[in-house]
Amino acid sequence: MIPTDDLPPPPGGAPFAMLDGIRVLDLTTSIAGPYATLALADYGAEVIKIERIGHGDDSRLWGPPFLDGESLWFLSVNRNKRSIALDYTGEEGCALLAELISASDVLVTNQVSRVQEKLGTDAATVRSIRPDIIHASLTGFGTSGRRKDWVAYDLIAEGYSGVMDLTGEADREPQKVGTPAGDLLTGMDLTTAIIAALFERQRTGKGRTLDISMIESMTRFMSSRLISYLGSGELARRAGGRESVIAVYQTFDTADEPITLGLGNDAIWKRFWIAAGLPDKAEDESRATNPLRRQQRAEIVGEIQGVLSQRSRAEWLDIFAEHRVPAGPINRLDQVAEDETLLERGFLYAMARDGKPDAPQVGTGILVDGEANSPRSAPPDLSADTDDVLQTILGKSADDIASLRDRGVLG
Repeated sequence: MIPTDDLPPPPGGAPFAMLDGIRVLDLTTSIAGPYATLALADYGAEVIKIERIGHGDDSRLWGPPFLDGESLWFLSVNRNKRSIALDYTGEEGCALLAELISASDVLVTNQVSRVQEKLGTDAATVRSIRPDIIHASLTGFGTSGRRKDWVAYDLIAEGYSGVMDLTGEADREPQKVGTPAGDLLTGMDLTTAIIAALFERQRTGKGRTLDISMIESMTRFMSSRLISYLGSGELARRAGGRESVIAVYQTFDTADEPITLGLGNDAIWKRFWIAAGLPDKAEDESRATNPLRRQQRAEIVGEIQGVLSQRSRAEWLDIFAEHRVPAGPINRLDQVAEDETLLERGFLYAMARDGKPDAPQVGTGILVDGEANSPRSAPPDLSADTDDVLQTILGKSADDIASLRDRGVLG
């Protein structure tokens, strides 16, 4: 038994189709690019995933853990896509890729500038094949500047952006965020930019060249912290998540398990003390505003800790929910997987696959007209759709495909 066995099936409604009719050629690998094209696929776009022969997407090899030999990281960002294994480093493969470009609305790549130019996947070459295509490049440092050919991963972006420096305890080394935040945030930026460019193209008929930098996306994630420094000269330092512009915004211990608590405005501050059974503290004028509370932060935190230590986490969460005080548990992943609300909303599910174990999935996370998104297809096997795509989109015959495969152009 594995946790997937306890997941419900996918939501029963129709798949989202807002991007129906849009074809995306996905040359990306790993997490950031595939996460972006996953979102496009979830919204109804047809995503054709171009992979290396024999090897495929890098993330196919990322593990353990594996599910029956398949990387769970790969399975997390590749549903609703079709896979082709194509070697486009040679003349024949390059010509075949050009045909696919001609038939596509969007091309997404995470190759650095030097590789794009070498393989003919750069914006100028691609736009010469189809002028109205959206060319979207997602790289570590962007396609201009002295770092344009440097390679980066999420870890590198977290270091450059300041995220790592502010994550962790004050007396310990910097820490990476516990999920590939740089990948996921950059992927979201890429999705948003592509959809905006498609919307504009619908009005103007013009394509766009999009240049997404992982370093810049991750640094933009730090906007509040960075702008606070730029405008004040005050350099924030890591403090285990206990230093915030909000006076009370951190974790606390209860009688059993820790809790998160955010008293983000004056009304919530008052409701907290009423919920805690100490209404007189809610009326203390010396703490009536956030700036005043920040001046007394250490004392206030000590008082709150003394109060919260008197009851269990479950008791406090019920009390705070009743009084509309923002608070929550610090869930482990197994607890997240059992969250009743997430399951009820169709956010976590298991996809059935022919002859394979069910694939666990995290859903789109957005309801449209009250309905959760239903997946169209499970993450594909490497090259599973090569023949079908080339026949239906490019009109290749079975003999043409067999010949290309014999010559090592197709996998």
